[in-house]
Amino acid sequence: MNWEQVKGNWHQVKGSIKSGWGRLTDDEIEQVAGEEERFLGLIQERYGVTREEAQRQIERFNWKMRPG
Repeated sequence: MNWEQVKGNWHQVKGSIKSGWGRLTDDEIEQVAGEEERFLGLIQERYGVTREEAQRQIERFNWKMRPG
């Protein structure tokens, strides 16, 4: 799934985001609202990783859609 698809389906992928990045709060995930740059920054901040590592994590992540 490319980022435009992720952004367009943000409400359906929020649950899978929580499973992949458990340190992020529901409010933080909601505030990102599918914006890739904000999401990258949040991962960097919470996990203490470089931008490149955050990008790798996002690229490797299995984006699962929840019904609904």
